[in-house]
Amino acid sequence: MKEVGSEAALRNAHCELDGLTPKQALAEQANGALLIDVRLEAHSAGIAGIPGAIVIDLMLLSLRLDPTSEHRIPEADSWDSRYVLFCEHGQSSQLAASELRKRGLHRATHMTGGFEAWAGAGLTTVHGSADVRS
Repeated sequence: MKEVGSEAALRNAHCELDGLTPKQALAEQANGALLIDVRLEAHSAGIAGIPGAIVIDLMLLSLRLDPTSEHRIPEADSWDSRYVLFCEHGQSSQLAASELRKRGLHRATHMTGGFEAWAGAGLTTVHGSADVRS
């Protein structure tokens, strides 16, 4: 019998993604990957973020990253682009990356542990002036 529900969706997404540690995500960013912040709170000033990350509303993610969409962000110009999604703890971004892969963005992935893991690893964070693309 096929599993259904949120926990099953997370297990399935975990199996199909190459989740990255924060340090791996930083290295991928240095090699051209886009870090995508899908936290709702990131749309407001004052919350800590990751330098160079782009903030995109989770509900608009596929529209903004689809290279064929007239509403895409300028950087979303190829189905082969590497996107590393993150949220606060890692679950929402994991599910979102799985959905992006199903839509053809086969190199989409997520950062395990989310922003919390990034900050916990002692990596650089910034406050204010987020690059919001919603």
